[in-house]
Amino acid sequence: MPVDVGLERLSDNLLFATVICYALAMVGYAAEFAFGRRARRAGVLASTALPRIAGGAVDAMPSTQNAPPALSRLGRRTPENWATTVGRAAVAVTVLGWVLHDGSVVTRGLAAHRVPWGNMYEYSSVICLIAVTTYLWLLTREQVRYLGAFVMAPVVIGLGIAGTVLKVRASPLVPALNSYWIKIHTSAVMGASGVFMVAFAASMLYLAKESSERRQLAEHGAIAPSRLPSAASIDRVAYRMTAFGFPVWTFGVVAGAVWAEAAWGRYWGWDPKETWAFITWVIYAGYLHARSTAGWKGRGAAYIGIVGFVALLITFYAVNLWITGLHSYAGF
Repeated sequence: MPVDVGLERLSDNLLFATVICYALAMVGYAAEFAFGRRARRAGVLASTALPRIAGGAVDAMPSTQNAPPALSRLGRRTPENWATTVGRAAVAVTVLGWVLHDGSVVTRGLAAHRVPWGNMYEYSSVICLIAVTTYLWLLTREQVRYLGAFVMAPVVIGLGIAGTVLKVRASPLVPALNSYWIKIHTSAVMGASGVFMVAFAASMLYLAKESSERRQLAEHGAIAPSRLPSAASIDRVAYRMTAFGFPVWTFGVVAGAVWAEAAWGRYWGWDPKETWAFITWVIYAGYLHARSTAGWKGRGAAYIGIVGFVALLITFYAVNLWITGLHSYAGF
């Protein structure tokens, strides 16, 4: 069947609108993080100040006439309240972008009359969609809005690269991909990849937060209050996401081996894509093992998780773009 050019154009326009929404949401999350933290710090400093002296006696209640805006309780919009409002608006814009993103993926598939992940452009779009879906799902379970900017940044970058460098016209599947296994194997590895992207964002934030806490303990002997949860809480989010994505990735690798046997007459041939998929699996298995080993918890495990995501990027992009193998047809 011929490609529906109208639906293809609609898909492209929806993706463009999606990137704008995600970029605005990223700015909103960053603004909440920056200005909310500043207001919180001002409030903490004021709350720890000594009460003023009047007539040789200590006032029962400190004066609020010159208190920072963060401490105002007179009904005015304080910086902290403003930051919270911006954060909530960022979530709303993220949901709008997610709806547009869904529409872009669906219309792309309808335009090509197939599943919408037949090339790297579509593949990248779906992985980013799954990452945003995972983040929004986390928001319904616990307060993880602090992760917003760190999740949206790689999503915006990924969609930007997909829409420029990797952009191709919609077309039928190449014969090697025209199999029902593309719905099983590819959807599994895409799902795991989107979850791993959220785990990567959490690991990066954990390293920054953990370094800050260690520095504060060394300099002041205490950790200052922050809008961010503790480093240990952020680390737990990274661990849960990795623990969820790993068995899905494992299933995807196994399904790929079964597909390879059906297509090429062997389960495993150490093709570059297969090799790097296995390397990625080993690294994430090492991460989960490190979490159960006392000497590798915390920073050590986070570094392993980040290396695992880098290996994932090599598996999907470097192998397809620069290394010749049996999976080279999945490039553009």
